[in-house]
Amino acid sequence: MKKLIFTLIFYTIAGRCFSQGNNFYYKNAVFKEDIKTVQLYREGSVLSNPVINLNEDAVLLLKFDDLSGEVKDYYYTIIHCDADWNESFLTQDEYLEGFPDNPVDDYAMSFNTTFKYVNYQLAIPNENVRFTLSGNYVLLVYEDNDKENVVLTRRFYVVEPLVRVEGRVRRATLDAFKGGNHEVDFSIFHENLRIDDPRESVKVVITQNNRWDNSIRDLKPLFIKDNELEYDYNRENIFPAGNEFRYFDIRTRRMNGEGVMQVDFHRPYYHVTLHPDEVRANKKYFSYEEMNGKYVVESQELVDDYDLECDYVFVHFSLPLESILIGGTVNVFGGLTDWNANKSNEMTWNFEKCTYELTLLLKQGYYNYEYVYVETGSAVANQANIEGSFWETEDDYQIYVYYKGIAGRYDRLIGYKQLNSRIK
Repeated sequence: MKKLIFTLIFYTIAGRCFSQGNNFYYKNAVFKEDIKTVQLYREGSVLSNPVINLNEDAVLLLKFDDLSGEVKDYYYTIIHCDADWNESFLTQDEYLEGFPDNPVDDYAMSFNTTFKYVNYQLAIPNENVRFTLSGNYVLLVYEDNDKENVVLTRRFYVVEPLVRVEGRVRRATLDAFKGGNHEVDFSIFHENLRIDDPRESVKVVITQNNRWDNSIRDLKPLFIKDNELEYDYNRENIFPAGNEFRYFDIRTRRMNGEGVMQVDFHRPYYHVTLHPDEVRANKKYFSYEEMNGKYVVESQELVDDYDLECDYVFVHFSLPLESILIGGTVNVFGGLTDWNANKSNEMTWNFEKCTYELTLLLKQGYYNYEYVYVETGSAVANQANIEGSFWETEDDYQIYVYYKGIAGRYDRLIGYKQLNSRIK
């Protein structure tokens, strides 16, 4: 029975490095079923985005757990990518200073937990490796010094701040009556960088809450002024605003936290059943504070180290509907699924209960999530069908500015800005 539970729950998170000709496309992915709770953020701020400036006195911190309970021989390498996350045509010694391959040797065993795991941590840059170029990067962890035996990949960004980005998020100009969209208007100021052909040499990517599946790419400047590129569109820069994320609190096993209906102990593991959720698409907007889809590992029990003493629990989701949705899947979505909608977080339809159901194995903490509908053959997760979409929703938007001159060999990340729909 125990083996069956593990087979069902520890489904490998989809999203490999996809081969495109002789190149590779990288995304946030986990390739081993025992690897859980992968986080990469600026040290000291668990909710921060993995973005640092070139030569900045700051580090990114990677954390992950191996639930096999055994210490593994893990290594890591760092790969430079273009603006679309394809591997750049550069050698590693062109963008790295130091050793390109290094061991992940900072680890510790969990204790006082029902699930035994090994927690691994890695800070980059470090004394072994540093970055010399700006751009998109992928941190690749592999096992037994075999780069074909990939364990996980994580995206991060190194910025060369040569331009200044200013903008705002507002209710969509051409959406006055429906009221479900956000419009992201901004300008790029490049006093410190000569740009001769901005329509060809500058590439802009806009993401919503750090999602890449619905990102807006390749916007061309609407107006080109003296040292300013203006992106003030009415249609091309529109995002469905969505709704505030749902949330649940599993920081304690001794009582029901927010969003939790029941906590049970089925030897040898804990099971948390969340309150059945409702479709919110036809309901009025309700404002409350949340974390825009992210999560934090924490405990309200007497522990000294969240990384080693927070336990894993089975979390049961349910979404009752009148009938099954045809032509696609319903998925639990957010930071807890690496912003991926795939088989590992696809809900199953319970015909007897007329309910979509899913069980995820999660570490104790406070979580945001939402339900999305993914049409068959589509790569974009649609939250509006189930969650609704309201312009009043508070969202973060990230703007990445890339530059590649006529003789350039790689995409330089020359600007980064995060905007908020509530902060003007």
